Order: sequence, then structure tokens, then C-alpha cells
Amino acid sequence: MLLSIITINYNNRDGLQKTINSVVRQTFKDFEWIIVDGGSTDGSHELIAQNADLFSYWVSEPDKGIYNAMNKGIKVAKGDYLQFLNSGDWLYDDTSLERCFSHPFTSDIVYGDFYFVKRDGQMVKSCFPNPLTLSYLYHYSLGHNASFIKRELLQEELYDERYRIVSDWAFFLKQALKNCGFKYIDEIVSCFDTSGVSSLNKELVNKERETVIKDLIPDLVVRDLIAMDEMGALLNSNHVKKVLEYDGKNRLYRKMISGFFSLLGMLDKIIN
Repeated sequence: MLLSIITINYNNRDGLQKTINSVVRQTFKDFEWIIVDGGSTDGSHELIAQNADLFSYWVSEPDKGIYNAMNKGIKVAKGDYLQFLNSGDWLYDDTSLERCFSHPFTSDIVYGDFYFVKRDGQMVKSCFPNPLTLSYLYHYSLGHNASFIKRELLQEELYDERYRIVSDWAFFLKQALKNCGFKYIDEIVSCFDTSGVSSLNKELVNKERETVIKDLIPDLVVRDLIAMDEMGALLNSNHVKKVLEYDGKNRLYRKMISGFFSLLGMLDKIIN
């Protein structure tokens, strides 16, 4: 089996229904679907039971948080690759998975682009670099629901449940430091519901990120990354831009004047 889709949910019946509608419409069918519900009391349990024939595995019971729920799904997954499509998120269109898996899948982590969906319904496209760099992962993360991760990677090392929000980013960063293979595909994979916890609690996100960086990245590397940031900010400053622009004009003027006198010299030789 090529893919395991893992959907976690807690008291988000409407969002879960949106996710279900998206997955069942996919033209690509080589996947299993795992639902991990945290013991919802809003009708989610009943919705899951009503659609039980769609899922290879489902459970509804209290858990210890987002990554504990994801780890439950990882442990029972059988697909070559895992995708995390949480309740409220949806695949971009009916051919999303078919388009993605039309590309060769051999790398450890395959990632594409996705849309952030704001509370007012506005959609903002989020594109990712190719190739991926450590500097990028130091500052940002990949789209979790737009990434396909080899099952062995996660079953060997589950998400770190010490973190409430950034454990997926910590996982990507750790794999990059281990020289894991990343591959970008130029496809819009999914749409991300920004009303979740990671979109709201910025203070906790920053605190957890600081802990991850301290745990994973050597101080000397962090200093280099900070120095690169400072250099980038300097080069983008208005003062430096003006200096470079002025210097560039000077070089251009010098070339124009030199060319003018060369032309005069040629004309003088022809005339005389």
C-alpha cells in the first residue's frame, strides 16, 4: 500500500466532515485511512462510526495531545508513506493525490505546496523552496499536511510528545541534520485550516522552537545562521541598496565614457 492518511480530531465534527468529503472524492485510491479521535463529545464519534467503512482503523478515546494522537496513528499505519490530514484540513482538489503520486516517490520526505485558509475564507498560497536548505528549516517548517513521510522514519522515531505545537517542525529539522533525503514536487497538495492551536498560540510556538533549536543545533551553527540573517538584513537595507545602486551607475557611466573615447579614437584613425 502506497499511502496512509492519518486524521486526528477532537470536538471538530464540522471540520472532520469537510476532511471526509475531500478524501472520499479523490481519484487516487491506493491508500488506507486512519482516524484518531480524542474522545470527542460533539458528535464526531457518531460521524466516524457512520463512516466506519471508509477507514482501515479508527479509535475514539482520550489522548495526551496532538502528537500523542498522531503517534497512535503512526503505530498502526501500513503505507509506504504517511500523510497527516487533520480534521478541518482538506486536499486541494479531487486529483490532488493522483497528481502528487504521478511523480517518482523514492526520497525519505516528499513535500509540495498548500494554501493557508484564513478565518474569513481568504486563501493564501504557501510555496516551499527547491532545494531545501538548513537555513530555511531553521526559520520555517514544511507544510505538514502537504508532506509525505516514509513510514519507517516515523515508526523508528515517533513525534516528540514534550511539545504541544512544533514537534512536526522538530522532526523535519532533525531529519535534515541527519542528511535525510528531501524532494520537492511542484503541486498544490492541500488546504490548511488556520483556526487550530498552532495558528493561535504564538508565544508557546516561539518558546518550543527555542527549546528545539537548543537541543538539536550546535551553538556554532546557530551563530552562523544568525550572522547570515544579519548580513541579509544589511544587504536589504535602503542605505546599502543606494550605495550599490550608485556604484553600479558609476561603473555604467565609466563604461559609457570609455566606449565613447574608444569610438573617437577609431574615427580619428579612419579620418587621418
